Amino acid sequence: MKHITKILAILVAISAFWVGLLHSALVSQSQAWLLPVYLIISLGCYGLLMVGIGLMQFPTCPQEAVLLQQDVVEAKDFLRRNGVDVGSD
Repeated sequence: MKHITKILAILVAISAFWVGLLHSALVSQSQAWLLPVYLIISLGCYGLLMVGIGLMQFPTCPQEAVLLQQDVVEAKDFLRRNGVDVGSD
């Protein structure tokens, strides 16, 4: 429950900042109305960047690959014993 309150607090702070910009003369009205769109676009870019970095640093696990191949062989043998055609090896 702590995580949701942190997210809500951040959203309230961002909303208050945005409303403050709408009522001040620091930024023009037309630019201030587009700030939520810019925020969503920048969050999307950040998300894509994090996914890309995660894919580039994806660890290889040779031990797990061997175990997975053993599981596949066992599953094919089980299916063959039960009369299921699993194709060619």
